[in-house]
Amino acid sequence: MPPRAWLRLAPLGLGSLIVPLDSAVNIAFPAITAHFGLPLPAIQWVIVCYVLTYGSLMLGIGRVGDLLGHRTVFRWGLAVSVVAYLLCSQAPSYGLLLTARVLQGIGAALVLSCGPALATLIFPEAMRSRALGAYLLVIALGGALGPSLGGVLVQAFGWEAVFWFRAPIAAVALLLLAGQPAAPRPERREPFDLAGAALLALAVGAALLAVNQARHLATGEWQALGLGAAALAALWGFVWRSRRAEHPIMDLSLFARGDFALVNAANALVNFAGFAVLLMVPFFLVRIAALPGWIAGLVLATGPLGAVLSSPLGGWLLARISTPLPVAVAGLALSAAGLGLIALWDGTTGTPLLVFALFVQGTGMGLFQVTCTEMISATMRREDRGVAGSLAMLTRTLGVVCAASLLSLLFSAVEAAALAAGGADREAAFLTAFRATFALAAAVPALLLVPFLLRALRR
Repeated sequence: MPPRAWLRLAPLGLGSLIVPLDSAVNIAFPAITAHFGLPLPAIQWVIVCYVLTYGSLMLGIGRVGDLLGHRTVFRWGLAVSVVAYLLCSQAPSYGLLLTARVLQGIGAALVLSCGPALATLIFPEAMRSRALGAYLLVIALGGALGPSLGGVLVQAFGWEAVFWFRAPIAAVALLLLAGQPAAPRPERREPFDLAGAALLALAVGAALLAVNQARHLATGEWQALGLGAAALAALWGFVWRSRRAEHPIMDLSLFARGDFALVNAANALVNFAGFAVLLMVPFFLVRIAALPGWIAGLVLATGPLGAVLSSPLGGWLLARISTPLPVAVAGLALSAAGLGLIALWDGTTGTPLLVFALFVQGTGMGLFQVTCTEMISATMRREDRGVAGSLAMLTRTLGVVCAASLLSLLFSAVEAAALAAGGADREAAFLTAFRATFALAAAVPALLLVPFLLRALRR
């Protein structure tokens, strides 16, 4: 494939970049709370409204892309995102900011659900794994650039800038895509299972909200249990509907295949473990390592940098071997090793060792992510490629949301127990909780190595 052919990915990559760049919003939290006069816990809804929306809609919209054309849905996502970014930046009240974040979540769902599909369908099938590697490189790059770019923008222009700076990026990508030929639509268009899509959205949305509210169970607030029950009921309804619909959102019989069920579960679990880095490491770098803010940002960026470098490498390797399992095993091993090294950090750990551990963990994440997406895409029909890409993104999102709530609960419980036991100051209690959290995180990919190694040895 000549290098010029890869230019066809440029508008797609530019348009997809706007979604991972949302990591820039986190750095603006203090400015947003100050501007609207919010208590600190209220800022969580900036994330919840956004993630809940795109997480619950992605799989259904992926099916829409398979039926109506992935490029059409992707371009609608860019257009909706432009409007949402501008509305977020001009929101006169916190309630309207959250409403605009819901609209932004719809735009993100439209983009993410069809981005991986477009990346694979604009190239021959033999190039699928390399195209996925290049696409996931863009996703990792956006996540790496977001926090540092957001810090510069907030300082120069205020919190509004973390939203409006993406509007011109989306608009340029939209214009560039206008000149590309659309893929041929299916000769016979299947009906869209609206009831199944609604049940699935309710199940995912209620599950994500239940996880978010789980931390309140300790104080006697039981909303999480009700939401969990609603999620299970909607999931049962979705399964029942899917088994009876002539053209369901996705073929659930695929989960009866061992490898397919395993790789989807593993994707959620690996991202659950990996999110511990973004959740806890920033506090370690500032409180324990005592690094200046800008140096801490650079150190933290080495993890995403590892993913940026390993994603195309993983795609290149997958195109040259008969089974993806060795690349998955390598990704899991590196993830476990990196997280295990982080669990050993203390106040005497030098910056080079901090960087090394984060880079190893990020490299493992990049390798496993591209392998997981490749395995899901290879299992499903080519005409269901939108659902395949959405499923990979959805399981990733489920892992991240669960980590944000459950790992925070673990950390807080261990830190409180260390302080209550006496003999530990704040720094010592923090380190005890930090190590416990990362020991658990490292155990997750380490345990996943067992079924993947067994499958690799059988091939």
